Parts: sequence; C-alpha cells; structure tokens
Amino acid sequence: MVARTIAAVVLACASSAALAVPHCEGTAAEPDVSRFLARSWGVDERNTRYQPQSTLSSANAAGLELAWVYGLASDTPRSLPLVSEDTVFVGDGPRGLVALDRANGCERWMFPHDGSISSAIVPAQTAERPMLVFNDRTRGIFAVDARSGTPIWRTGTDDQPLAWYSGTSLPIGDTLYAPISSMEVALAMNPFYGCCTTRGGVAAFDLATGARRWFLPTITEAPKRTGSHWFFVDEYGPSGAAVWGAPSFDATRQWLYFGTGQNYSHPTTATSDAIFAVDAATGAVQWQRQFTANDAYTAACNNIELNHPNCPKPTGPDVDFGAPTLLVTSPSGRQLLIAGQKSAEVHAMDPATGDVVWSKRLGRGGIIGGVHWGMAANESLGLLFVPISDKEIDGFPAPGTPAPGLYALDIETGEQRWVYTRPSRCDETECVFGLSAAVSAANDVVVMGSIDGMLEVLHAPSGKLLWAHDAWRDYDAVNGVATRGGAFDAHGAFLADDMLVVVAGYGYVGRQRGGNALLVFRVPAADE
Repeated sequence: MVARTIAAVVLACASSAALAVPHCEGTAAEPDVSRFLARSWGVDERNTRYQPQSTLSSANAAGLELAWVYGLASDTPRSLPLVSEDTVFVGDGPRGLVALDRANGCERWMFPHDGSISSAIVPAQTAERPMLVFNDRTRGIFAVDARSGTPIWRTGTDDQPLAWYSGTSLPIGDTLYAPISSMEVALAMNPFYGCCTTRGGVAAFDLATGARRWFLPTITEAPKRTGSHWFFVDEYGPSGAAVWGAPSFDATRQWLYFGTGQNYSHPTTATSDAIFAVDAATGAVQWQRQFTANDAYTAACNNIELNHPNCPKPTGPDVDFGAPTLLVTSPSGRQLLIAGQKSAEVHAMDPATGDVVWSKRLGRGGIIGGVHWGMAANESLGLLFVPISDKEIDGFPAPGTPAPGLYALDIETGEQRWVYTRPSRCDETECVFGLSAAVSAANDVVVMGSIDGMLEVLHAPSGKLLWAHDAWRDYDAVNGVATRGGAFDAHGAFLADDMLVVVAGYGYVGRQRGGNALLVFRVPAADE
C-alpha cells in the first residue's frame, strides 16, 4: 500500500502563474501537421493511454515547470487536446476549435463553433487532406482541415433522434467509428416526459465524406408502451444501453470492442452494462457479455426521496461501462481485453470469446464512482492503472465505504501491486479526493488529476509521488482571459514529447469546482 503526503512534494508554483503575455504578431497561421502525437482518445487504437513519444520519467518529473496557460471560454471544458509538431489543438467552449502555437500559446487559427465540444480532438488522413475530427455533444461529429480549420463535413445518425455524441470517435483506415449515447437519461428528469424510447449504439462513417455506412443499436427490440403515470404520460421500454466511451480496435481480428451503459426503463435487456465485440466492416456482433443485470436508472433517480415517476422501479445502481475498453498484451504475450466499470470492478476477458480471465473489485462504486473516464496500461511493466472516484451524489444511496485512489494491477492476474490515496483537501463536497478523470502513462510514470484540483505524477513501479501541482488558483493567461483552475476530470492529461497538457476545471456533475485553465507544462531538457 502506498500513500504519500501531498504537501511534501507540491511545487512552489505560485510564482509561475505570473506569466508574461507573448507577442503574437507574426505567428504562422498554418501549423505543422506532419506528425501528430496521438491517433485516438487512447493515444493508440487499443486505448492503452500509454504515450511512447514522451520524455517525462521519474528522473525528470520533479523539474516539470508551467510553460504557459490559455484561458478557455467555459468553466466546464470537456475537450482532450491534441498536439502536433508545433501546435496544440483544443476545443474552446463556445468559441470553437483553436490551434495554438505550442511554444507560447499564440493562436494560429480558429474554427468558430458555439456548441459543446465534448470529445478528444483526433487526427485523420484522407487522400485529399489531413483532418481533425471532434464531437459536439448534441449536434454531431465534425471534420475540419488540420492546416486551416476549414470545415469539411458534419455528420451524425438519424437512427436515434435524441442522440448524444459524448464519446470520442475512432478513425481506422477510411472509416470513422462513433459511440452513440442518448440524452434521454437527462430528459427523464422532466416528469411530463414519456420515458424512454431511444437506445445507444456504434455508427460507422466514411472518413472522406461523413456518409454513414452502418449503425449497430445495442437493443434490437423496438420500444413499446409499458404503462403510464398521471393518466396521460405514457411510459416505454426497453431503452438505454448507451455507448459512452471510444471503442478500441483489434487490428488482427478487425474487431471493435466497447462497453454499454444501463437501461433507462424497464424491461431491462441483456445488452446493458455489457461488453461487445463487433466486426468493424459490418457491425455484426461477434460476442457480447453482460456484467450487471437489471440495472435501470435515469437522472430522475438522483433525488430518490422525491419518488420521481421517471425513475424506473426497481432502480438499479447505475454501474455501467462509461470508460473505454483497453486491448493489452501482458509481458508473457497474453492478449487481454480489459474494461473498468462504475461498480469499481475491473474485468479482463479473452478478446476472442469474451470469457472472463479475472475480475477485481477496488471500491464501492456508484453513479459517479468506480472507474468513470478511463484507465491506462504500461505493457512493458505489466501494469494496469485504475483510477477510482467513489464519489457519491447527494440524495442517491451509495452503500459501502469509499476507497478512492489510483490502483496498479498486474495485467495478467489482476493482483494489486500498489494503491495511491490521500485525504481530501477539506470537508466541503467540492474538496473530496477521488479520481474521475482518465489517467495517462509514459516511460516509468503515470499522470493523474484529482477532483480536488491536484495534478500528480507517480512512479509507475512503486506508486511513489514524484511531483504535484495545485490548480486551485488564478492564472495569467497568454490570451488575456481571466483564468482559474478547478477540478481535474473527464479526459485527463495529454503527454507529448516534453509537454504535459491538461485542462483544469470541470463542474458538470457532482458539485465540483469549475475552471477554464488549459495548462501546459514542460519537462526540463537533459542538460538543464
């Protein structure tokens, strides 16, 4: 068991917040896009979140320094940046997608977009041009020219009229694979809404044109009227089983893997809280395995004492697979498909059959507990890094003792190697310690950001704390925007060469501290 006192290693970074605004005249408008430092949300197509092109290690982590800060236009930013040879691309709230000089944060170009950019920015290549692809949570999937920000296409699925494009799309070859969820989980909070008729799925699109190739719904049965409340509001089912996370890809089998969420209404199905393997060319299901049956929940259940009519009865624990799956290889050469659940359980499966190899429970889990956004793996060390939130939502029962922290598991056996945890920074709800954000790995380190605003780098083999930065402060941003750090959540940190890029601030759920700081740190050069 590893736990360290964070105060002993928090850097004296307060002075670094007073950064000079760079002189941006003469900044080249066109970025160098000859090399991107990731291919997908998970860095690689298997979602390992391991960055082989990073110089950050245990030997230099203590020297990480804040290089510049960019002030975003929203205090609930939800975009994972992408780094190229000389540029940082990031979704900037209601402004749009911006391309920033990675040396100083000066703006190269902006694609104006007033919606919610909810995904990672991912690169793609067609015969005509290099592209950047991102999701607007409600408006669909967008592609722009990586060199200029010029729009190319916008797409989505008509199969689900209330689709949410919450998870990041995955480009493979000439096809883009998009996870589809449904906004009915939130619309159900309106007691006059007839819940629920939509379902999740995965859609495949032509990368060059955005034209849809196929759509696989996670529920094959058509919804039917199941009753009513207040005599005039009809109720429907089955519904739900949304797909929230980016799929992982098996290049040998040409299969996609993804997890699903809970049902929104009764009757429940065998496809909720499940893992799917599907043929990437056709969407045909190869196997499917459910881990939690009869889990029915909507946001109408959050104040359970109100007995909301759109809270399904019986009410499930809402312990879906929100985080992407990982396809990994252990040091012995064994391939495993690994999925983390909001129940705080991690499952390793045979990717060919879905047979369970091992399962491990690490905390109590819950609606925003357990594994929330994503894990990482260091295959050379044989380690899987599992962030556990275990935060609760007021008004919804969360039985058991919370066990938040970062857990390192042996990839092949699931045996726990170490855990890093610490007390919350204060007694207020927004101060609670927990790891909801995805984590990132490189060399012999793992990077995590906590709900209570600490960015931390740990030694991967031991769990020893090497470096930390307290983001709960005001920053002088290079673009002159009033900027404040907040909770680390959602997509987590992006590692690239000598850079660590992360968004500090996410107040979307759980009464967390919002913020609008894009923080760019640099690893010291070897001769410094």
